[in-house]
Amino acid sequence: MCGRFSLEEDINKLQQYFNFEVAEEITPRFNIAPSQRILTIISDGQNRRAGTMKWGLVPFWAKEEKIGYKMINARSESIEEKPSFKHAFKRRRCLIVATGFYEWQKTEEGKQPYRFIMKDNRPFAFAGLWETWKKGEKPLHTCTIITTTPNAVTEDIHDRMPVILKEEDYDSWMDPHNQDTELLKTLLVPYAAEEMAKYKVSDLVNSPRNDVADVLSPLNSL
Repeated sequence: MCGRFSLEEDINKLQQYFNFEVAEEITPRFNIAPSQRILTIISDGQNRRAGTMKWGLVPFWAKEEKIGYKMINARSESIEEKPSFKHAFKRRRCLIVATGFYEWQKTEEGKQPYRFIMKDNRPFAFAGLWETWKKGEKPLHTCTIITTTPNAVTEDIHDRMPVILKEEDYDSWMDPHNQDTELLKTLLVPYAAEEMAKYKVSDLVNSPRNDVADVLSPLNSL
């Protein structure tokens, strides 16, 4: 699964890298957790727009908002069949921007957190789905991160990893007019392991309250 990540890069640099327009203030985050608002990018097929959505997808047909707590991830293998995700998969796909993500390895001493990044420290994008739920007092925009099988960097820590998209696939993924689900499913694969790295971090990251730069530091540097 993917249950925690970071996005500490400056918004101006993110705009240069991902080429989007943004209408709200975005601040650096170090320990992003489910149910919080996260930076997403959508497209109409030509222009990219960014804003924040609540992490935890609430299907448009859901009776209650709280279903979103169970929908922080969508498995790529069943995404086309699951009622919660199949409609969004066809028309409402997004990028969820990150600079790193965290997973926990089970050890005899307890769970050891790791941070996964790109070797060149560049920001990247998870494959995401989004929805608008209109049964509350006002429309609620929510999203989920798609997961896949692990690559060689993540497999000894966890049996799932988030789908990280290649830059050349961003437009195809976000285009709402692209409903070629067979083609889209070919994008939902483990990212190239040779481009990624991991390192241990302190258990400071265990609590979402610790949204501080120290959670990014390698364990042996603290």
